[in-house]
Amino acid sequence: MTTLTITSKGQVTFRKELLNHLDSKPGDQLDVTLLPGGRIEVKAAPSGKIESFFGVLERKTGKTASIEEIGSAAAEAWAGKRP
Repeated sequence: MTTLTITSKGQVTFRKELLNHLDSKPGDQLDVTLLPGGRIEVKAAPSGKIESFFGVLERKTGKTASIEEIGSAAAEAWAGKRP
């Protein structure tokens, strides 16, 4: 368990090990969900950048991607799961 300290401005700095676990870097956003009992859930927010989808249809074999592959790639890209 990692303990974080709240500053006088009410801010918290996440340690590098936590950011690595979330696969987050400077400029990324985090989603925070309030849970019962004074708990919170923190997870990396989807980037939603269409740029992560570019090039996904390009194939070195010259074959065309199926509609299922296109749909899957689009869903992953919008969810921030593709670099």
